[in-house]
Amino acid sequence: MGQKEVLWAAALALAPLAVAADPAADYAEHCASCHAEDRLGGTGPALIPETLGRVKGLDEVIAHGRPATQMEGFADRLSEPQIAALVEFIKAPLAETPSWTVADIEASREMEADYTPAEAPVFDADPMNITLVVETGDHHVSVLDGDTLDVLDRFPTPYAVHGGPKFSPDGRYVFIMSRDGWVQKYDIWSLKEVGRVRAGLNSRNIAMSHDGKWLAVANYLPHTLTILSTEDLTPVKVLEVKARDGSESRVSAVYQAPQRRSFILALKDAPEIWEVATDPEAGPFHDGFVHSHEKGMEESVGAQKGLFARRRIVIEEPLDDFFFDPDYRHLIGTNREGTKGVVVNLDVGREIAELPLPGMPHLGSGITWDRNGHKVMATPHLNEGVLSVIDMTDWSLVKAIKTNGPGFFLRSHETSPHVWADVFFGPHRDEVHIIDKQTLEIVKTLNPAPGKTVAHTEFTRDGKYALVSIWEDDGAVVVYDAATLEEVRRLPMRKPSGKYNVWNKITFSDGTSH
Repeated sequence: MGQKEVLWAAALALAPLAVAADPAADYAEHCASCHAEDRLGGTGPALIPETLGRVKGLDEVIAHGRPATQMEGFADRLSEPQIAALVEFIKAPLAETPSWTVADIEASREMEADYTPAEAPVFDADPMNITLVVETGDHHVSVLDGDTLDVLDRFPTPYAVHGGPKFSPDGRYVFIMSRDGWVQKYDIWSLKEVGRVRAGLNSRNIAMSHDGKWLAVANYLPHTLTILSTEDLTPVKVLEVKARDGSESRVSAVYQAPQRRSFILALKDAPEIWEVATDPEAGPFHDGFVHSHEKGMEESVGAQKGLFARRRIVIEEPLDDFFFDPDYRHLIGTNREGTKGVVVNLDVGREIAELPLPGMPHLGSGITWDRNGHKVMATPHLNEGVLSVIDMTDWSLVKAIKTNGPGFFLRSHETSPHVWADVFFGPHRDEVHIIDKQTLEIVKTLNPAPGKTVAHTEFTRDGKYALVSIWEDDGAVVVYDAATLEEVRRLPMRKPSGKYNVWNKITFSDGTSH
């Protein structure tokens, strides 16, 4: 037998192995112990389309694992055809949309048995000048002293933190959420985890109530808003999200509106905005028509009042990615195509203006400041190298600032004359623009790590330092003197993303997105 015949025979012998790939059996043997038999997650994340939408290179992850995580590689046990079949298996929709009930949430709650709250901070640093750095490279958070820039603690988080952490109004506790619905409570004074609970299966972000009693969790799966007690993470309310026509909707995001004593919900699949009260005296809110000719009498449909009462605001089309003015009377949302902004007056419950915001505005990163006696807002665009500056007095476009590419985050501080804007997407992703708040001109462009992705600025409490992320696995947080724009220090980190200063967040500092 010649060489060609030998190779052909070998290929024929191996062919049945590819045909015989059984992804369900492979999943049960190699994946279920961490990700659960129903693929809804355990110690590992849920493996369903709703949670895998942005994950790339699944075959590489299965073959070689994830560095610095519990995810091991299976290349020595699974062939390439088996891995390919397994990828298709976990990307396939489940036969039935899974539910996640109050009982399920409660059963998932894990409070740390050895946690005892400290009577005072266990460190000498200013507790109001603590900055948390989310390190996505190995799913940790570093706790920084904002004055010395030393790391006070580094603790593990749930897999794939998503959305900004939220602090209790006194700044003592922080709540962190992952894409697969886990919410973690951490005591900054004690430098200890308090506990965690799974509030949903695929979640978007969290919001803190004005009084610090309740934490709302926006869910894609199931289609609910989960409200937790911040004291012990128990579920106190799960709201099914259904539009007026009865259709269900995912929750794109939930926002805190402290002046309104409410949560504001963006609905992905319905032309509505929801306002959920955190005030026991709220309401009544009426879903339908209200009509009465007799004094003291009222005829209405679906009236709700009191704590967690829901108010519907009907709009023309679904809006995403909200931005609020400082007193939370108005919100700006973008339509699904990301071609315009719509201003909604929350007091009267209707749209009052449209804004020319093409290029997919990232309103969640928008910031405000005072300019020439007017409050202005600015937002980057995900598909266009421009920052739009809007006069919030009449909602007119002040200027479209050209940048070296689409950006993702903006930041400033009330003590700073500058806006810091990254250029997250495109060939100039290693740059940060420094923009004068009054002239709206780029006055300097920093390049802290040529060829690397640089993003997300945060300021210390007093605005003295600006912290910028080198968004790489072998990355760092680069500390700049905010006045001189000179580098002060570089702190090695594992793919640092967002950074969150306690004072700036709990005071809704001007220049910080909320």
